[in-house]
Amino acid sequence: MSTAKPNTTERTVMDAMHSNYVMADGFLTVADGITLMRLHKASVIIIDRRSEHDELGIVLPSDIAKKVLASNRPAERINLYEIMSKPVLSIRPEMNIRYCARLFDQFGLSLAPIVDSNQQVLGIVDYHQMVLEWLASK
Repeated sequence: MSTAKPNTTERTVMDAMHSNYVMADGFLTVADGITLMRLHKASVIIIDRRSEHDELGIVLPSDIAKKVLASNRPAERINLYEIMSKPVLSIRPEMNIRYCARLFDQFGLSLAPIVDSNQQVLGIVDYHQMVLEWLASK
């Protein structure tokens, strides 16, 4: 018979989320996306849905580096939708950060948007914030 007490300091991804992202239309150019990232000090661009049946997309700085910079393509002529990843695996705000870390490992992710039941983006969760929040619970 176990007498272990439940851990009341469990952290959810909501505890670890940040707002260092910008929402953008996929038809913006990569150059415009970079400008938005700089202006809002964002680490990621979330590509908004075009309709209720569409899915979110995502553009990371590494996508821009690999698909535009390294290929010597003009950022002013490439649309974000051409280099985005879509669909995006999104996370429920109440998910435990341990399960989120496992999910990231299983799917090779480094970050994901947190989306509520109305399909609205609430924030971003990444390994960095998960680790800091997990350590804060110790």
